[in-house]
Amino acid sequence: MSRVVCDRFIGIVEAIGRDLLGKEDAIALVLCAFFARGHVLLEDIPGSGKTTLAKSLSSTLGLEFGRIQFTSDMLPSDILGVSYYDQKSSKFILKKGAIFTQFLLCDEINRSMPKTQSALLEAMAEHSVSIDGVTYNLDEPFFVIGTQNPQEEVGVFTLPMSQLDRFICSFGIGYPSREAEREVLLSTTKQSLSEPILGLEQIEQILAEVLEVHLSDAMINYMQDIIAYTRDSGKFVYGLSTRGALALRDMCKSWATLQGRNFATPDDLQSVAMSVFAHRLRAKDRSLSAKQICDDIFKNTTAEI
Repeated sequence: MSRVVCDRFIGIVEAIGRDLLGKEDAIALVLCAFFARGHVLLEDIPGSGKTTLAKSLSSTLGLEFGRIQFTSDMLPSDILGVSYYDQKSSKFILKKGAIFTQFLLCDEINRSMPKTQSALLEAMAEHSVSIDGVTYNLDEPFFVIGTQNPQEEVGVFTLPMSQLDRFICSFGIGYPSREAEREVLLSTTKQSLSEPILGLEQIEQILAEVLEVHLSDAMINYMQDIIAYTRDSGKFVYGLSTRGALALRDMCKSWATLQGRNFATPDDLQSVAMSVFAHRLRAKDRSLSAKQICDDIFKNTTAEI
């Protein structure tokens, strides 16, 4: 396999890679988002491995897993839970919804109505939920993977920008290579999820290390040049927001950690930029792909490191 992360993290990528063959780059990106304390939107055709990736990652990290299959008749209370009056105790008791977990898979998130989608906003941004005027903190770490199929138009509701922006990055998994798919076709046994590789203490240590990754003045200048280009070039419907800028910073620092460094480089930024920009930037020239948008940005900005 290609060495997309340093030796410290290669065991995690290999463990997940046994369930999702030939997709080390996608595995590394979702790991990067997790350690950046963000959430991921996976957009790809059915059967590409989105659910497999989520389940395998949660198992490898040893996190409590929850899944919500979104439908058009789902209500916010189905996600958050409800508070009801218990006559025996003469108290209001919270019946927790599926969101009370550490690792939440929101499958086909765009099949629910905007009112239901919005139930995730507070949880994704603040790691808490409010029910009947009472705020409840969610367990840490709290991580969301949302999935949607890009080609379906019937029975779906487009995610609003306020919801999209809560995802630190988005990308597709894509088709496997011929060799990887051949291995899948020849297999006669069902893949079983791997045992946990990291404990909660180790996860917290890595999360803390990401926060300490150094960004030089030159790197900050490079980021700001990129952000300014998206806003001032006139090529985009709207430029990168401040939240988007923070997402780029956090993903860059997390990617540097996965490479075994405590400082970030332009290569780190360029490795994660497309996944950060994909759901945030809309070029006025609609024929441009996410890769072409990134190529244009990097062509017109220079890292003076």
